[in-house]
Formats: sequence, C-alpha cells, structure tokens
Amino acid sequence: MAEEAKWYVVHTYSGYENKVATNIEKAVENRKLHELINEVLVPTETVKEIKDNKAREVERKIFPGYVLVKMIMTDDSWYVVRNIRGVTGFVGPGSKPVPLTDKEVEALGVGREQVEVNYAVGDSVRIIEGYLDGFIGVVDEIDKERSTVKVTVSMFGRETPVELELGQVSPLE
Repeated sequence: MAEEAKWYVVHTYSGYENKVATNIEKAVENRKLHELINEVLVPTETVKEIKDNKAREVERKIFPGYVLVKMIMTDDSWYVVRNIRGVTGFVGPGSKPVPLTDKEVEALGVGREQVEVNYAVGDSVRIIEGYLDGFIGVVDEIDKERSTVKVTVSMFGRETPVELELGQVSPLE
C-alpha cells in the first residue's frame, strides 16, 4: 500500500529558502529518496516595484522563512530534511510535523496538476469549451504555469487574440 505524499512546511533561516530547497533536492538525488520526497517549493510571486521612478518586475517570496516539501513522512525523510543546513524545523506542535490540509494546499495554489498538452505554438486548434466553443484558432502562446493558452481566432473577419484554459482547446486531427 503506497502512502500518499503530503505537503509539509519547513521553517528556515530567513534568506536561506532557495539554498535549503536546493540542498533538499541534492539530498534526494544523492540518497535516491525520490519516492519519499517528491517536490520542493519556495512559493514566489512577481510584483511590480517602483524604485527611482522606474517600475520593474521583481520575484518576491510569498512566505519568507518557509519552504514547502511534498513528501511521505518517515523517519528517514524527516531526518534528511531536518538536518539540511539552514532548516530550523517543521511547522507543527513540538517536533511533530503536521501536513497541510487539502484546503490549505489549494489556497496556496501549489497542488495544481501540471497539464500536458498535445499541441504547440503555431498549431491549429478547436475550442471545445466556453463561449467560443466550436471556433478554430492558432496557438500563439502556452503558459503552463498559469494553465492558459493564447489563441488567435478569426471572428467577423478580424483576427482576435483570446486567452483560454489549457483544457478548453484540442488539436485539429
């Protein structure tokens, strides 16, 4: 019976989040722990920052001092993560790590499944869902992070770019 991996929150020294995430990934590689530790994430967001009257986009950590780890909690996986340099412990009462609930994971947006698409930029696709159901267009851009696709559709004799969810289009056979 394979146990389901859950998301745990690891507390780190502030500013060490990326280093800790990298070191956990290295430990997983070196010790062949892929089946125990599935994913390591430092949640970030892109924000516009105005400095010296210049606007620029900067990547900012959403939870400074924390790294999210999707893992099956065993003595081995706990020991490996706990002993990474920069880790101060797991979030939970005492020394007992508590996994995030499905609701918390959903709110963080980390549990989103990666959607594999069988079309590429430049391909003709049929829109199979939504208000443009049945229309045919050409894929301009695929954004797997946001699970969206930009398609140019010909409507009323005009080329119109539309943004859809990845699952709303399918390749033409």
